[in-house]
Amino acid sequence: MAWNEPGKDDKDPWKNKGGNNQGPPDLDDLFKDLGNKFGGVFGGSGGSSSKSNNSFPSAVIILAMLVAVVVYAYSCIYTIKEAERGVKLRFGEYVGLVEPGLSWKWTFIETIIPVDVQTTRDLPAAGFMLTQDENVVRVEMQVQYRVVNARDYIFSVTNADDSLSDALDSALRYVVGHANMDDVLTSGREAVRQQVWAELDSIIETYNLGLLVVDVNFKDARPPEEVKDAFDDAIAAQADEERYIQEAEAYALSIEPRARGRVKRLEQEALAYKQQTVLDAEGAVARFDKLLPEYQAAPEVTRQRLYINTMEKVYSNTSKVMVDVDGGNNMMYLPLDKIMTQQQNAPRVIQQPVQSVPQSVPSKVNTSTGRNDRFNSGRN
Repeated sequence: MAWNEPGKDDKDPWKNKGGNNQGPPDLDDLFKDLGNKFGGVFGGSGGSSSKSNNSFPSAVIILAMLVAVVVYAYSCIYTIKEAERGVKLRFGEYVGLVEPGLSWKWTFIETIIPVDVQTTRDLPAAGFMLTQDENVVRVEMQVQYRVVNARDYIFSVTNADDSLSDALDSALRYVVGHANMDDVLTSGREAVRQQVWAELDSIIETYNLGLLVVDVNFKDARPPEEVKDAFDDAIAAQADEERYIQEAEAYALSIEPRARGRVKRLEQEALAYKQQTVLDAEGAVARFDKLLPEYQAAPEVTRQRLYINTMEKVYSNTSKVMVDVDGGNNMMYLPLDKIMTQQQNAPRVIQQPVQSVPQSVPSKVNTSTGRNDRFNSGRN
């Protein structure tokens, strides 16, 4: 049976037990009761419904405003790192750079974009390229750069890093396209690197990217796999050529000083010989000048003396003497070398045989000088 049937008033769930049948509670009364309770919490009086209705919204609003102010103030504080520079925007318009440290900005009005200006970044580039002599090579290169102007880096182009990558690829293909394959693979690598660097600087200068190219590294350049072995042999042969050239230069550097020293020594010896010859000639002239008056005074005596001195010099340089015996066809041979050797070893023993020369010998030999006195006197 339903609770609201006639005659069943005692089963009404909304029936006031105090005797007043007022029906279900009103929502306004429910909110008033809650307001009274919260009003007492925030300092309001729970006995007055009008005061509680006024104090509750104001307290909530004040509390919300305080929280919002604290959150906003916290959001306005920011920090720029030592290696960064901050690009400040006010309503999207550039207003300046922010130095490293703790700073303040107006949230929702100003925006800060931090940019790293000290870190060196790497950008690789690689690909198959066509050389001037119509050969295909694969070239790998790496560029090191850093940001030098934060404003240009953010606003000059849409993406400065992508623009630099495109510029590097363009410069690399331009330089390789104007070079021969041998230069790219072997001896011209340094020249290609320098040309790519210069071409890249000229390209990015017109775009004002705010970037500075620190270095360009030529990492690798190789031919296609089909001809790689042949080019490896060519590179090895070129390396051997350079090594041989360096060895030859080192040998030349070691030989040249010795040759120069030998030439200098020969020059000094030639000068000394020249001076000696001149002095000897001058001495001979001086002797002749002294001898001339003596010859003019006694020609025969001077002639004999000159002859004797000359023969003495001649016989002093020989150890064998042939003596022509007067009045016969026999010629006597005197082994002066053996006689002098025996005289040096045993002079007392050698002295007696020399004195007992037979009378048939027409001359006497002077063993000390090797001169035949009789023969010389006969010639005189």
